[in-house]
Amino acid sequence: MNCSPLAIFIFHAKRLQNILMSLAELIGIYALLLLHLAPSLFPFRISYAETALFVLNFFLGNMEMTTCQSGSSIMWFFRERGFDDKSIRDIMRRCKRLEGVERDRASENWNYLKSVGILERKLPSVVSKCPKILALGLNEKLIPMVECLTTLGKKPREVASAITKFPHILSHSVEEKLCPLLAFFQAVGVPENQLGKLILLNPRLISYSIDSKLTEVVDFLVGLGLTKDGMVGKVLVKHPFIMGYSVPKRLRPTSDFLKSAGLTELDLQTVVMSFPEILCRDVEKSLKANFSYLKRCGFGDRQIATLVTGYPPILFKSIKNSLEPRIQFLVEVMGKRIDEVVDFPHFFQHGLKKTLESRHKLLKQRNVACSLHEMLDCNQKKFLLKFGLLEGFA
Repeated sequence: MNCSPLAIFIFHAKRLQNILMSLAELIGIYALLLLHLAPSLFPFRISYAETALFVLNFFLGNMEMTTCQSGSSIMWFFRERGFDDKSIRDIMRRCKRLEGVERDRASENWNYLKSVGILERKLPSVVSKCPKILALGLNEKLIPMVECLTTLGKKPREVASAITKFPHILSHSVEEKLCPLLAFFQAVGVPENQLGKLILLNPRLISYSIDSKLTEVVDFLVGLGLTKDGMVGKVLVKHPFIMGYSVPKRLRPTSDFLKSAGLTELDLQTVVMSFPEILCRDVEKSLKANFSYLKRCGFGDRQIATLVTGYPPILFKSIKNSLEPRIQFLVEVMGKRIDEVVDFPHFFQHGLKKTLESRHKLLKQRNVACSLHEMLDCNQKKFLLKFGLLEGFA
């Protein structure tokens, strides 16, 4: 049976009244006990109700005072740094530890983050991502991690950039997380001088489980035929973000699709070594559409496999803005057969106006015929020298 809003309100009001009455009785009993055990607290005789009210105000007052002292202090800290009330409430809700943090501790951590190179305008974003960064011990957590990361970095702003991207890195232990992580990557073939690049480019790696996450990705790469004596390490250094993808949901379905598209085991290894990002692409959202487009253009399965092996981005480059205009230029303007790109897949890498159109125009003016490889497999100076065109650009 449906109840009216008024009936629902009365029902809940009576429940609240009963709860408050029970609470009042409990406080009254506690107050009488306190009156009996510590009469000095009450310099004159008071009634049961007055005693209960005194005790209630005493406890509530102390609780409110404690909360206000710590809470208002940290609230003012945030307000002074430009946080609005909504952001402050969200931060306090997500990090209860801040309720007990002194203003001086928060200021000390804030200033330290500035001192390591994090831009002040980016600090609010850093704190919003990881509020507990203000509650962490400066000497126990922040300084040891920053000093360790600094030894891994090669450029001045690398550590600050890593913290800005993933502030939670500072909440992890050097001994319990960072050191085992570095040892793991060395064991799978990452060169020691590349460890810093790996961690600082993708600091989120420190949050992944070695046993359940990272080992699974490495085992998957080994299953593709890559070895731990250098091949796996090169893939991880080239694209550290591959470690964040799910093997069953993304990496394996993509590798299975590439095999179904005609790539041999050796082709797949070549693709992964040269362009590991392709494994991270969604089959349904990009790869299938480009594969279908290449089929419609007249390429056979083996030709497509050759194109993908030679230039993997061909499977996710924009059809409308990249592939289609280049193929039209190849056939309609250059007068070449479409299958000539199979011998030089990097044709799709070159800029349409800056390279393809300008070089074709120069060759046409000199009535020079050449292959795509001869035309494009060199920089501009070598191109001009090769075809005796340097004088016109002197």
